[in-house]
Amino acid sequence: MVEMTFYGGVGEVGGNMFLLRDRDTRVILDFGMNYATRRNFYSWPALQPRDERGLLDFGLIPNLTGVYQYEESEPSIDAVFLTHSHGDHSGYVSLIKRSIPVYCGETTSLIMKALDATGRRTFEKDLRGIEWRTFRTGERLEIDGVVILPVHVDHSVPGAYGFIIHTSEGTIVYTGDFRTHGTKPMLTEDFVRRAAEESPEAVICEGTNIMQARVSSEKDVEVELDSVVASTPKIVLASFGHNDIDRLRTFYNVAKKNDRYLVISLKQAYLLRELQKDQRLDVPDVTGDRFIILDEEKRKNRWEREEIQKYGNTKTIAEISRIQDKIIYIMSQFDLNDLVEIRPEAGSVYIYSSSEPFTEEGEIDFERLKNWLACYGLPLYQIHASGHVMPHQLAEVIRRVKPKKLVPVHTEYPETFKKYFGKNVNVELPTKNQTMKLI
Repeated sequence: MVEMTFYGGVGEVGGNMFLLRDRDTRVILDFGMNYATRRNFYSWPALQPRDERGLLDFGLIPNLTGVYQYEESEPSIDAVFLTHSHGDHSGYVSLIKRSIPVYCGETTSLIMKALDATGRRTFEKDLRGIEWRTFRTGERLEIDGVVILPVHVDHSVPGAYGFIIHTSEGTIVYTGDFRTHGTKPMLTEDFVRRAAEESPEAVICEGTNIMQARVSSEKDVEVELDSVVASTPKIVLASFGHNDIDRLRTFYNVAKKNDRYLVISLKQAYLLRELQKDQRLDVPDVTGDRFIILDEEKRKNRWEREEIQKYGNTKTIAEISRIQDKIIYIMSQFDLNDLVEIRPEAGSVYIYSSSEPFTEEGEIDFERLKNWLACYGLPLYQIHASGHVMPHQLAEVIRRVKPKKLVPVHTEYPETFKKYFGKNVNVELPTKNQTMKLI
């Protein structure tokens, strides 16, 4: 019998964590943080967990023996497999025992290590000592009799994968997060084709966009961005997911077309430089003449002091404020104080290019953002293409794969998901912290 216990990602977008059991083999698929639930108890930076007790008390992590490094039990699982680097799929991997290997794509490893090197280390965010084992599409990974085949998919972060899992009783497919309308639909097509060839017993499938889907492609985003930037006489301020390299490339293309510079943080520049090690990603050259690296005057961290020396294309906020008609400034919610010094001139705009609030890429107080923008006279544009599959595209994927059982995760509307497919597909709804027989 093959079972799966759903510790997160059930009736919610985020916090994916699924324990797969096949005979004596135990593997956890994804190890994510649920940002929405976490916000009910903690806020950055004033109120943060001191240790695991708060996380356990508030149900932010499951109470598992032999998994976390803070307790001394022998390991009770064989491995953790990450589909991609978004925090709602990988955010709590820092807590696992260092004797438990973490499997992920090579690009995911690069991103995770870059975030660890440039971020502030806390109880929840410390990846030192993790045994990373990386893979690429086509590799065959055997964990004590269970064979896992990673196959790339297109998502709003590079290096995303789905898994085809051969168990003792049959094949299971876990999609992770994926889309068919992104810049690399051929990646998802490879995954769907391979999954269909396996005639799986069960598919664990994301359903983020089952409600409020907005059909838009990255090309649509570029066209809309270009229209806004071309008609904006002063500074363009923008925000999007830190790891969304497709979106960064889109802004880079628009900046070149409109003879503007793309201003990014040193942390973003570090990540891009690391990702340039993978030539398959086609990452823009961060040392090129269209990038400006923000040089903050007060640097407290050693890595920042060392990293800034590697760039000749740097400017301070004060310098940027003097050339507002030449700038697209990519900023995060933590950079809003820069507006006080920039003093955006009349005719400036702000472009919000992340997912809607309260998703894994949109952890921001949206009302607070609008208050800041209103104060400085900045119109707010929302221009975005989702990182998740649309309902009609998902229906086509399931029609092709033909699973005997479909299990929706990563959706706030599992009942809608079930009704959408109707009697044509055997949809079974998981329950959080409960075990389901898959085969």
